[in-house]
Amino acid sequence: MATKIIILTGPTGVGKTEQGLAIARLLKTPVINCDSRQIYKELRIGVARPSPEELSQATHYFIATHSIHQPYSAGDYEREAWELVMRLAPFHDYLLMVGGSGLYIDAFIHGIDQMPLPDATLRKELMDMAEEPQGLEELRSRLRILDPVTYARIDLANKRRVMRAVEVCLLSGKPYHSFLTHIPKKRPFEIEVLLMEKPRKELYDRIDKRVFHMMEEGLLEEARNLLPYRQLPALRTVGYRELFGHFEGKYPLEEAISLICRNTRRYAKRQLTYWRDVPRKEDHPLLRPDPTW
Repeated sequence: MATKIIILTGPTGVGKTEQGLAIARLLKTPVINCDSRQIYKELRIGVARPSPEELSQATHYFIATHSIHQPYSAGDYEREAWELVMRLAPFHDYLLMVGGSGLYIDAFIHGIDQMPLPDATLRKELMDMAEEPQGLEELRSRLRILDPVTYARIDLANKRRVMRAVEVCLLSGKPYHSFLTHIPKKRPFEIEVLLMEKPRKELYDRIDKRVFHMMEEGLLEEARNLLPYRQLPALRTVGYRELFGHFEGKYPLEEAISLICRNTRRYAKRQLTYWRDVPRKEDHPLLRPDPTW
């Protein structure tokens, strides 16, 4: 098919929303969100959802379309995003995706292995276990028995990944690693990934300023309203979890804000590491402040 898909990605705080809108105007394309948190309707300030004014400048998809109360995975995104692309492609020369969630982007480009659908009861049981003092160690022990291959490969400090591997083993009766075929799917479009970057100090300054702006916009109250749901996977997110700790009396508000800044900077660094193999195209015309051909 003639349609070309452009994926604009980069670390949090680098300015993807503004640049994406400039590209969308130039190419007359809608914007398909590929940020794993902006899809949730209950999250606004803490995930830097585009403002109503920004949303009005182009048609957007996957913004505030799902609920934090329903499990959602990269596999779900792959399926729904491709269904959308196949509907839109006949009417557009270009389609633009914007976001920094590497796993969602990889799932879209290369595909993801089909795993058992989550079971709400089992997931809650594992989540409750994970929150106990020795919960992570118990999950590791289960994984070591159920799938020693994955146990040897996985990041055992990543609670969510360990929990998901155990969940898949229990649901399927098969080891988690048996689902990881790593065979890329064939896609019917040309796909180009553009990575936005800024000097590290400038990026970190932008992140700090954005955190303080979020607080001025009402992040504290947004997080307070979400406190009853803090155990949900969608809320294990920088910006919310630090404020939950403050509400629970672990540290004062000033320290919570400092932790948000620090953890957001660390997240940005991990994103850049994730995309380290993407060719840098600093001189690409679409990456100019006012992109032109």
